[in-house]
Amino acid sequence: MRKTSFFLFIAVCLVIAFQCCTSNSSNQPKEEKVPERISYNFDIRPILSDKCLACHGPDANKREAGLRLDLAENAFQALKENPKAHALVAGKPELSAAYLRITSKDTALLMPPPSSNLKLSQHEINLIEKWIKQGAKYEKHWAFVAPKKPAVPEVKMTDWPKNEIDNFILQKQEEQGLKPNQEADKERLLKRLSLDLNGLPPGLQMMDEFLADTSPAAYEKMVDKLLRNAAYGEKMALHWLDLARYADSHGYQDDGYRTQWPWRDWVIHAFNNNMHYNDFVTWQMAGDLMPKATKEQLLATGFNRNHKITEEGGIIPEEYRIMYVTDRNDLFGKGLLGVTLECAHCHDHKYDPFSQKEYYQMFAFFNNVKEVGIESVIGGPETYAKKPLMEISNEDVKNILTFVNKQDTNRLIVSVMGDLDTTRKTYVLKRGVYDAPGEEVQPGTPSSILPFSNKYPKNRLGLSQWLFDKKNPLTARVYVNILWQEFFGKGIVKTSGDFGMQGELPSHPALLDWLASDFMEHNWDIKRLVKQMVTSATYRQSAVVTKDKLAADPDNILLARGPRYRIHAEFIKDLVLSSSGLLNKTIGGPSVKPYQPAGLWEGATSGRGLLSVYNQDHGGSLYRRGMYTLIKRTVPPPTMGIFDASNRDLCEVKRLKTNTPLQALVMMNDPAVLEASRVLAAKLLQEKTESEAKIVKAFRLIVCRTPSEKEVGVLTAYYNKELKTIKPEAAKKMVAIGEYPITKNIDIKTLAALMRVVSTIYNLEETITKT
Repeated sequence: MRKTSFFLFIAVCLVIAFQCCTSNSSNQPKEEKVPERISYNFDIRPILSDKCLACHGPDANKREAGLRLDLAENAFQALKENPKAHALVAGKPELSAAYLRITSKDTALLMPPPSSNLKLSQHEINLIEKWIKQGAKYEKHWAFVAPKKPAVPEVKMTDWPKNEIDNFILQKQEEQGLKPNQEADKERLLKRLSLDLNGLPPGLQMMDEFLADTSPAAYEKMVDKLLRNAAYGEKMALHWLDLARYADSHGYQDDGYRTQWPWRDWVIHAFNNNMHYNDFVTWQMAGDLMPKATKEQLLATGFNRNHKITEEGGIIPEEYRIMYVTDRNDLFGKGLLGVTLECAHCHDHKYDPFSQKEYYQMFAFFNNVKEVGIESVIGGPETYAKKPLMEISNEDVKNILTFVNKQDTNRLIVSVMGDLDTTRKTYVLKRGVYDAPGEEVQPGTPSSILPFSNKYPKNRLGLSQWLFDKKNPLTARVYVNILWQEFFGKGIVKTSGDFGMQGELPSHPALLDWLASDFMEHNWDIKRLVKQMVTSATYRQSAVVTKDKLAADPDNILLARGPRYRIHAEFIKDLVLSSSGLLNKTIGGPSVKPYQPAGLWEGATSGRGLLSVYNQDHGGSLYRRGMYTLIKRTVPPPTMGIFDASNRDLCEVKRLKTNTPLQALVMMNDPAVLEASRVLAAKLLQEKTESEAKIVKAFRLIVCRTPSEKEVGVLTAYYNKELKTIKPEAAKKMVAIGEYPITKNIDIKTLAALMRVVSTIYNLEETITKT
């Protein structure tokens, strides 16, 4: 029987396979059209980068046959193995050895070799052939050419654009035969805007005022109001904390406590004060080197002391000191330049024109910090920060650092930057090994981006001046792209940490250059840039998607509909606390330890220091915003980790977005969500209204819109069912969750029934989704 079943299974599989083959053969995909004019940057370079440059690119150690295809002067040279031949001959693919090899039928000659598991498609071959026929003209990588402000394009739907952004977006849509969506309804639009600018849902009063304001300026007035709210600084700070790898512990095995939170207070303060991006970054890069540096400027340099620091005995100090410098160098490359500079740590970059020598020239800017690999063993307050450091006194908080939320009289110490009195020599490290010095190097920058000018001092202040040189092609583009990602879900360059050869091409290159140029022209004004983005018609579109649009543009690259995606982990907590009325709106101060499953820290610790045991906080500390949750690097907050929050080990410019059953389990079982459900239910029961009105109010507070009659009907029926069936013991157990006091003189069964309804609303997909 088993053999019969097996052969029957094989027969069925063969039939299905045959049907698939015949179906495919009669329905072959159409061959892609080759553009009239071939662009090296947008048509050819991606092919070379994916299929050729690993063996024929910038990395001299891995280069085969002495052939380099990423530079024109090398590609047109006579071949090392055959001086009479050339890889490329302009206008003549039949004489171009590279073309002949990619079209060869001989597997011994075919490139890429079959052993590489890489293969060029016919479309890619056609592109290369036409490019060679058109002269095989090379272009400097688009991201390494300083942006020039393009003209704002003309469009057919002249009544749609609200500002210049929309002309660039609409032009692409019209080219593809698409039309933008209508503007989202006011309730959904306000929720989107409030989450994006404050990280919080709008309250009922804000919703009612916005709905009642029928003036043409209603939306812009609301934008301005949210930009003035102190919560703006907290919301904007979150992506910067990811980038700066901020955490509350040192990392590694002991993972001791650190007090870098005053730097976080400064970041929030800087965003709220609209410190322009050039000053914001310069203070963090080199505040200690500025003329007559203030304590605030010195505090800002905590940015480059947020990296992991070991406190373990038995380590080699120089090895770890080199790791700290490497971390800063890699952060500078990824976070501020948007390139994978770290790939040149051990050898020349395989894809981008960064040599290992240039990596260590950049490294030299960060190599002079007055620090050691290990300073002390884990212990008392003196280990909360590592030298160089600064102490923040009560007098400082009263007069200078007024934004620092210092809540007690204990010593408050922060790690900051500070250089040695003499220059520490920097060498190329062979294979990246700390004790294998090679050639000595001086501070410098990759020439492919922008050579380092002699007019700048050879220190971190000079590096920051280089970073904001108007000729620097990356700085403005990279930050504009990160902000676009914050509001639209993905960057104009999808790979926001990689603008190099292996990164994605920009979906709207002209728009990116226009925004970058405009940002620089207006003195790097962040709030102005934010307002430009959120007041655009592009941003204000409905997120509703039709079948036609989904088929034409499934990933919404052309932005013919509004963004729709789950909000960040911290903002999920904020939404729950805010809508229930539990939110503690205190800004800044030390991080807090909210509810967490027992035993997590204790099961992953060396057993030493303040963070060896999880001592949960109580009272108002339980209801702080998500960004203030204490991050222990070896055991990051589990609830936030499940929702893809960064563990802050390294610079992160883009969070992952995953969907797992664990996320639903968190929303159904997290004590913070259940407690908020109980507290909101109790508040509603104290109001002299019908059950339907209570449910409508809960829905508006949580989902931020008025529910439909059907939604109200379903939830009301659920409430009535729970009221009848819930047992007193179960109700009593349910309402006991959380430390917030239970409202006196309230029926426990009624409270539990409405609590379940509120919890259900919190578990709607729409609740934690920006639509």
